[in-house]
Amino acid sequence: MPTPEDLTAGGSLRIDKWLWYARVTKSRSLAQKLATSGHVRVNKDKISSASKTVKAGDVLTIALERRILVLKVIALGSRRGPYEEARKLYEDLSPPAPKKTAPPPAPAQRDAGSGRPTKRDRRKIDEFRGDS
Repeated sequence: MPTPEDLTAGGSLRIDKWLWYARVTKSRSLAQKLATSGHVRVNKDKISSASKTVKAGDVLTIALERRILVLKVIALGSRRGPYEEARKLYEDLSPPAPKKTAPPPAPAQRDAGSGRPTKRDRRKIDEFRGDS
């Protein structure tokens, strides 16, 4: 069995273990499912097995539910530690999140109980919209 020094130096590590160590997933079984689902690429090559090995310098592209992560492997690690320790295993190259746009303005509201628009109101509405 490799020693922790071997893992962090020049060795290699299974991708599911690395995803778990780096806290990309909550459990190792979720890391295995993510790797086998085809949502992970190693150096632009899609992988289909959780036993694919990664080494320092590899670039991982991970398609998660609401975002895409691009991570460069810096170290392999030897355990699943706290966030500060896990953050040292990779460099985040992900594109910035898209800016949130303002929601469209709410449609004009009529007073409650005023009934249907009159013919005059309809003409004003059509004029405002530019409808002829």
